[in-house]
Amino acid sequence: MSANRLSRPLRLSRRNRKIAGVCGGLAEWLGWDPTVIRVLYILVSVLSVAFPGILVYLILWLVIPREPKERA
Repeated sequence: MSANRLSRPLRLSRRNRKIAGVCGGLAEWLGWDPTVIRVLYILVSVLSVAFPGILVYLILWLVIPREPKERA
């Protein structure tokens, strides 16, 4: 992973959004496929009793800033 990819700010995605854009934003920030992030997030949430997936998702939704709207 290059430093150039991580130099971009983490934002909620407007393009790769299913619910709030958290996983899509993480995928864009890391340069990964959004589906991979979603599957990994669900697997970790289901397989780990100590990982409160829904609570973490809601916190990330509130903390991560939205991606600015693209102007035409």
